[in-house]
Amino acid sequence: MTAGQAGPATERTGRIERGADWIEVSTIGDLLVRSARRHPQRAALVLPGERYTFAELHRRARTVARGLLALGVRPGERVGLLASNSVEYVEGFFGISLLGAVVVPLNARHRASELGYIVEHADLRAVLTTARPDEYVDFTEILRAGLPSLGAAPDPGRLELAEAPALLSVVLLSGADRPGCLDRARFDELAAAEPDAAIDTLRSRVRVRDVAAMLYTSGTTANPKGCMLSHEAMTRGPVERARYRLGTGEADVTWAAGPLFHIAALAPFLGSVGAGGTFLTDVHFEPTRALALLADERATVAFPWFPATMQPLLDEPAFDPSRLDALRSMFLIGPGVLLERVQAALPDCELVAACGMTETAGIYALSDPDDSAELRASAQGKACPGIEIRIVDVETGADAEPGVVGEILVRGYAVMEGYYKDPEKTAASLDDDRWLHTGDLYSFTPEGQVVFHGRLKDMLKVGGENVAAIEIEAFVARHPAVEWVEVVGRPDPRLDEVPVAFVEVKAGHLVTESEIIDFCTGEIARFKIPRSVHFVASSDWPRSATKINKNELRARLAALGTELPTS
Repeated sequence: MTAGQAGPATERTGRIERGADWIEVSTIGDLLVRSARRHPQRAALVLPGERYTFAELHRRARTVARGLLALGVRPGERVGLLASNSVEYVEGFFGISLLGAVVVPLNARHRASELGYIVEHADLRAVLTTARPDEYVDFTEILRAGLPSLGAAPDPGRLELAEAPALLSVVLLSGADRPGCLDRARFDELAAAEPDAAIDTLRSRVRVRDVAAMLYTSGTTANPKGCMLSHEAMTRGPVERARYRLGTGEADVTWAAGPLFHIAALAPFLGSVGAGGTFLTDVHFEPTRALALLADERATVAFPWFPATMQPLLDEPAFDPSRLDALRSMFLIGPGVLLERVQAALPDCELVAACGMTETAGIYALSDPDDSAELRASAQGKACPGIEIRIVDVETGADAEPGVVGEILVRGYAVMEGYYKDPEKTAASLDDDRWLHTGDLYSFTPEGQVVFHGRLKDMLKVGGENVAAIEIEAFVARHPAVEWVEVVGRPDPRLDEVPVAFVEVKAGHLVTESEIIDFCTGEIARFKIPRSVHFVASSDWPRSATKINKNELRARLAALGTELPTS
């Protein structure tokens, strides 16, 4: 078979749950318009101490759209959005979409140089940001560092920056008096001069296959890449899941802790809006506040996604499973010991397994409701409706048999259109038959479920043996003193590379390097046993928006400059 073919033994397709026999596809703007018409007074967005109805979000988003139009932004042009989870973020996101422009969510953790690069590379026409006095990040300061001439710009409504020639304005959706930035009061004045009907006209012209958003992927070894996603990619799967697969199937209350600039939180947020539900979030994750919000609002669906979020919730003294009895489904990826603990605490909540990535607008494979707890703890489900999956041999490109680890390929409506202004990287990721080569390692179970084995770059080559880092991590995580573990490869003169573990120890426990190595001895193959263990404090993990940065761990390892004996 060629790379573009998939035989019946390897192609996996999903099924729509709960009787949805047809497909509905919407633009992002229409998600909000529809819910505002159907449920105007229903709470759409809730943060601690703040509540906003669909009608209010729609009104605020239309104001943003009119303001951008007044500044000179036109459909198809790109607008950056730099803010914490907040009503300003939401009104900015939908305001850009109502206009028919392209949303470019900017990572609040990016350095100034990265933001400056993205503003110029994406040809941003405007940047929407905030300047609240209580913000933990001064976004305008970072923007001025990344765009050195911004602070001295004489007219914030008509910028002319050498480092970002396309940029018209940096707009404050909250706050005032920031050099080079257009105040909200002035922005609203400009918006008032634009006819409201113009927004409806422009919104009606947007096609579902137009690019809706451009998310820049983490740039750990090079500049970030602008991943172009269509309206269909951004809305279809999240809304289908919110309506037919998750929670109660009614007006669900969905909680996500992650930042809305990341697809892991953005996708369920769009699904909640499209299904007319209520979305819960916060400006930052704090376990006590999160648990109170989940309990007080009777959340039915939760997206903690990763152990870095779930573990602090479980360890929080205020954690009381009886106050979370409304939960019906939870998306969680992690080691079996964590999943077992969560399921024991919340026996009536389905732990949903899934896999996804930015380039597929989030989830592309999902577990079934009737999967056993054991299967959901070890596999990540089957392809979502409308999505095709293949797993191929890394060396030959041939379809892999069940149980054989290979690279997972994805094709379907959710796959990106490509990387903005980067045909070489696009061609390297998308083949002629529109299969996305993900760089992730998976295998099929005999039943057709996919099992994650780590990133292709996380596959260690130890003395000629392929070793998935995640396999070692899963075993070490079972040590009673281990809170979290990450494994990377260290160059070795005889074996090419050997595994090394970075370990966070549970509070109140003590463990030594030799004890962890002894724990592995005789239980896993000798070449898989970590050759050294480095202990990391909870606050000292190098993190991206949602994950631990293994490239930084490798850099730390190299900086240690110590060579242990090899065998």
